[in-house]
Amino acid sequence: MKRDRGLTARMAFTILMLSFAYVALIIVLFWAGISPYFIFGIGIVMVFFQYFMSDKLVLAATRSKVVTEKERPKLHSMIDRLSKAAGIPKPKNIAIMESEAPNAFATGRSPKHATVAVTTGLLNKLNDDELEAVLGHELGHVKNKDVMVMTWASLIIVVAGFLMQMLFWMSLFGGFGGNRRDNNGGQLMIIMMIVYVSVIVIYFVSQLLVRALSRYRELAADRVGAELTGSPKHLASALRKISGQIAMIPEKDLRQIEHANAFFIIPALQGKTMAAMMSSHPPTELRIERLMNMERSMRGR
Repeated sequence: MKRDRGLTARMAFTILMLSFAYVALIIVLFWAGISPYFIFGIGIVMVFFQYFMSDKLVLAATRSKVVTEKERPKLHSMIDRLSKAAGIPKPKNIAIMESEAPNAFATGRSPKHATVAVTTGLLNKLNDDELEAVLGHELGHVKNKDVMVMTWASLIIVVAGFLMQMLFWMSLFGGFGGNRRDNNGGQLMIIMMIVYVSVIVIYFVSQLLVRALSRYRELAADRVGAELTGSPKHLASALRKISGQIAMIPEKDLRQIEHANAFFIIPALQGKTMAAMMSSHPPTELRIERLMNMERSMRGR
C-alpha cells in the first residue's frame, strides 16, 4: 500500500502548530518575568510519571486482568502473529477487562513495554477475522508509538493548565498587584491579566491541536491494522459492530470504563453534544469509508 501522504502532511502541520503554541507560551512567560524553566520542569515531571506508568495506571483504572498464553491461547496466538507481521516485539501484557461494552485499547511507553487489552464484550461479539482486525489496529498504535507521541504532545496542556490554576489562585489572593496603591501595582495587574488571558487561549488552542493529532493517529492505526491483516473490510465491519453495540449499552455501565475512554478503539462515551473537533477519535463513518476505499484499492477495483 502507498503511504497516505495527505494524512502524514496533516499530522506534520498539526505538530508544527503545536510547536508555535509552545513558543508563544514561552514568550508570554519571559515577557511577564516568569521563569519557564520552573513551570515546564513541573509539567515534565508530571508527564514523565504518566508516560512511564501509563500501562499500570490504565490497567488499574479499568480493573483489567493480565492473562497468560495458557488461559487465552487464541488471543495470544493472534497477537503474536500480528506482532511479527508488524516487526515489533509481542506486547509485554495481554489483558482482559470485564465489560459488556465491546472495545479494546493499547498502552505502554514503548513496543517492549506495551499492553493490549480487550473487553469480554469484544470477545463475545466479534468473529475471529474482526477480532484480529481490531488487534491489528491496537498494535498499529504500538508500532507508531502513539502513547509516547500523545503523552509528550500533551505537555503544553499540562503546563498551561497548571499555569491557569496558579494564576487563578493568585488573582483571588491579590497576587496580581491589586492590593497595591501605586502605579507599579496597577501595571503589574494589567500584565498578569494579559498573561492569564494568553495562557487560557494557548490552553484551548493546544487542546484543539492535540485532539486533532489524536484523530489523525487513530486513522494511521486503522491503516496499519488493515495492512497487517490484509483485509480492511474486517476492521470496517468490527467498527460498525462496536459502534452499534456501544449505542445500546446504558450510559451508567459505560461510566465504569470511562477512565480509558481516550485509549479505546471507539470512545465508550462519545458525547452527542460535543463538537467533532473536540473529539479524540474521528467519526466512525469516516473511518469505515476510508477502510472500504483501502479495500477497493487492495483488490484493484
